[in-house]
Amino acid sequence: MTTTYAVLSEGLEKRFGEVRALRGLDLAVAEGTVCGLLGPNGAGKTTAVRLLTTLLRPDAGSARIAGLDLVREAAAVRRRIGVAGQDVSVDGDLTGRENLRLFARLHRVRDAAGRADALLERFGLTGAADRPASTWSGGMRRRLDLAASLVQRPDVLFLDEPTTGLDPAGRGRVWEAVRALREEGTTVLLTTQYLEEADRLADDIVLVDRGRAAHTGSPAELKALVGAHAEAVVTGPDAMAGAAAVLDHLTGGVPVLDHERLAVGAVSTDPTLTLPRLVRALDAAGVPLADVSLRPPTLDDVFLRLTGGTEKEIEEITA
Repeated sequence: MTTTYAVLSEGLEKRFGEVRALRGLDLAVAEGTVCGLLGPNGAGKTTAVRLLTTLLRPDAGSARIAGLDLVREAAAVRRRIGVAGQDVSVDGDLTGRENLRLFARLHRVRDAAGRADALLERFGLTGAADRPASTWSGGMRRRLDLAASLVQRPDVLFLDEPTTGLDPAGRGRVWEAVRALREEGTTVLLTTQYLEEADRLADDIVLVDRGRAAHTGSPAELKALVGAHAEAVVTGPDAMAGAAAVLDHLTGGVPVLDHERLAVGAVSTDPTLTLPRLVRALDAAGVPLADVSLRPPTLDDVFLRLTGGTEKEIEEITA
C-alpha cells in the first residue's frame, strides 16, 4: 500500500547569521497520524515549525504540506493548515465566543457561530464563553487558542508545545481533542517537552538534534534502542559507590546517584539484562539493599540516551 504524506520535507536548511538552525531536516509524516517532534532546547524544533507553517522561508531544501509546495504555493498551504504556537494569540478584549467567531469569519467558515459553539463545547469552555478572554485563566486561554486553530478544519495541524501551563484536566482535554482529530483524518505535528505526552499521542516520533532528524520511529521502536532502567536503593550512603560500580559494569550505562533517596540508577545498554541477574550481582558485591528494580525504558530514557540530555550551547532562535 502506498503511503500518502501530509508533511514531506527533504534537506531543509535555515540560517540566522552564523547559526545553522536547521542542517538538512528530512520529515515524512503520513496522513491521518500524529507525529511527535522531540529534541533538546536549541535542536531546531520551533524553527522547523515556523518554516513548515510558512512563517519562515527555507534557505535550502524543499517541502510539501498537504501536497502543496511550501514556497511556491505558500498561500494555499496556509488555507490547509492550523497552527497553535507557544504564545497564545487570542484577543483578551473579546469574549471567547467572539474570538472563535472572528477566526471563523477570517477563514470564511460558512456557519461561524455554529463552529464557534461546537469548539467551545469540545474544549469545555462553554460556561465562560461570554466573558472577556482577559478574565480567563492561562490554561483556559491556551485551550481557546487551540480551538481557534481548528475553526477551518485543517488538513494538517501544527501544535507547538500545546499543553504548556495546563493543569492535568486541561491537558487531558487537549489529548482527547488530538485523538479525536486523528480519528477524523487530521494530521498532527506536535512538538512537546512532555515526553509522556508524545508517548501517549504520537504514532511516530522524530528526534531532532542539531538541526537534523537524528532518529525516527514509533515510541516502541525508539524504546527498543535503549535498555531498561536499573535502580538500586541502598541502606546507607557508604554503599552508593559499590552499587554504582556494579551498575556501571552490568548495564554499561552511566550511573546517576540520588543522595537524598540513597538510590543509584542507570540505563542499561544490554537488552538481555534481567532483574535476577541484577540482584545476584549486587549481592555478590556485598551491596546492602533496601530495594532494587528494573523497569522498561521510557521516552525519557530514550531522550537522555540519544541526545545526551543537555541543552545545546546555542539556544534555538525563534524569531
